[in-house]
Formats: sequence, structure tokens, C-alpha cells
Amino acid sequence: MSETEKVKGPASYFPSIEKTYGQPIEHWKDIIRAQDGKAHMQIVAFLKETHGLGHGHANALVAATLAETKA
Repeated sequence: MSETEKVKGPASYFPSIEKTYGQPIEHWKDIIRAQDGKAHMQIVAFLKETHGLGHGHANALVAATLAETKA
């Protein structure tokens, strides 16, 4: 991807997530993968309640991570 192409979708949140919470995206993806069998919104709620993530950030991480397993 060239520098002029804009990142779209859930990944567009990743720089802000890393800056806000001080952890690399892979850290959050590992946590999400460990929630095997839970529904999307259950994982979002878990991230918000347990790790203090905002709804948009949690939702973007879960969407991106779950999309990887469906590919």
C-alpha cells in the first residue's frame, strides 16, 4: 500500500489504539483470540469492562480480529 492510500475499516483505528493504550495491536488481538467461542459484542464488552477500552476501539479490534479467522 502506498503512503497516499488511506487505511479504511477497523484498521484505521489502530494507530490511535496503540497511542491511547500503549500496547501493540497484536497484544489486543491475542486477548481477543483467547475469548474463543464468545460473540462479537461479548468480547467488546469484555475489553471495555476489563481493559478500559472505548467502545469504538474495542469494536474495531474485535471486528478486525474475527475477520482474520473467517478468511
